[in-house]
Amino acid sequence: MSSSDSSTPKPPEMNEHDLYADREAGDDISSGEMLAARQVALGLLNIVLGQRQALDNALDGDVGFRALPSRDRAFCRMIVSTTLRRLGQIDDLIMKAEKKSAQKNITLQNILRMGVAQIMFMEVPDHAAVDTSVRLADAAEMDRQKGFVNGLLRTITRVGREWGSRQDEARLNTPDWLLKTWIEDYELRGAAEIARANISEAPLDITINNEKDRNYWASAFKATQVGAGSLRVPSGGAVHEREGFDDGMWWVQDASAAIPANLFGDVDGRQVIDLCAAPGGKTMQLAAKGAHVTAVDRSAKRLKRLSQNLERVRLQDNVEILVADATAWQPKEPVDFILLDAPCSATGTIRRNPDVAHLKTVQDMERLIHVQGNILANAYSMLAPGGVLIYCTCSLQMAEGEYQILKLFETHDDAYKIPIRADEVGGLDEAITENGDMRILPLHQAALGGMDGFFISRITKMA
Repeated sequence: MSSSDSSTPKPPEMNEHDLYADREAGDDISSGEMLAARQVALGLLNIVLGQRQALDNALDGDVGFRALPSRDRAFCRMIVSTTLRRLGQIDDLIMKAEKKSAQKNITLQNILRMGVAQIMFMEVPDHAAVDTSVRLADAAEMDRQKGFVNGLLRTITRVGREWGSRQDEARLNTPDWLLKTWIEDYELRGAAEIARANISEAPLDITINNEKDRNYWASAFKATQVGAGSLRVPSGGAVHEREGFDDGMWWVQDASAAIPANLFGDVDGRQVIDLCAAPGGKTMQLAAKGAHVTAVDRSAKRLKRLSQNLERVRLQDNVEILVADATAWQPKEPVDFILLDAPCSATGTIRRNPDVAHLKTVQDMERLIHVQGNILANAYSMLAPGGVLIYCTCSLQMAEGEYQILKLFETHDDAYKIPIRADEVGGLDEAITENGDMRILPLHQAALGGMDGFFISRITKMA
């Protein structure tokens, strides 16, 4: 299941403008309250960059993060996300600001990174960013390093913006292996455009549970329709505190991730297999359309989350949940509709999950390509003649998308493409390839805020 399929919300969706607009004019941003948020942010960065753990997992297990007031949680996450999103630029600036190379443990390194992130890329007063960074060093018992932290960050306040104006932000913030792969797939210009688009924050998209309520929620949230029926909602405030969330009237799901489930046509009363289903955004879409869904995933923990999501949106009666390995599991008889959102490198979600760029490696991608091929072959073997199989990933690498479909066709003479049409995808015809697949890029629909990167192919088996 894709990382764009965020059917359980992440912490409050705010940007730095929302955060500071709501603080009273006399609020001291360097108060103990906000220092606590920075201390939690430091711990999270140590886990993500030091222990190489996904940010979402780090957040789920962080008691200190959950204990923060709502607005401070948003501020904490903003620091972490901004640091990860701009990490290449930040490290380049730190290197320039050092008079000589200094040994830095992960905690000191991340204190400096957070300080630079606040000075350069957030609306935090320079004095507050420097002061609280020194206090973080003090709290970490780094008495000898406090002067170093103070001096380096003061250098950034003086000349950092001038240095930053000359940086190649797309190049610096994209790992070498990933940029090389994108150049191979999209040529230099295309790779650069993708890298630049990834620096922007992803917008908040929602899927409506009952289509009859679409106009109400579009009006209530002042939303814009994007993609194949998703609503793009202005940011600000905690997602779970918005009207209708607790009542299951809608769920969070990127507009790209919402497209595949709409490509089956009418599934009311039909049986649909959703492979690699957790956390369940697509499962809920299919169930809301009246389908009887068998949701298969190898992770019992992730399926528990899927079950909780289904209960919130009151669609659990339409779904059977199975813990099974999608490379081997088979239904009792062939089925007409199969959705496979294959496990992937998730590089199409870097705007939403900036840690992906720093945690995934070329070895991860190669391992996932092997897994994807096995699951796709197994999925095709369970497809009934004349049935429809939709394969998708939230990766930008063609090896995880287009080339998987080519390999399937090379080994199955009875496999045929059902081309995706522009009238099925809400005007996203710029993403439809000459082969009838969809290759959605972060820069698509730029005027509306962009899209998560996605690949989608629709396949049938000759009767």
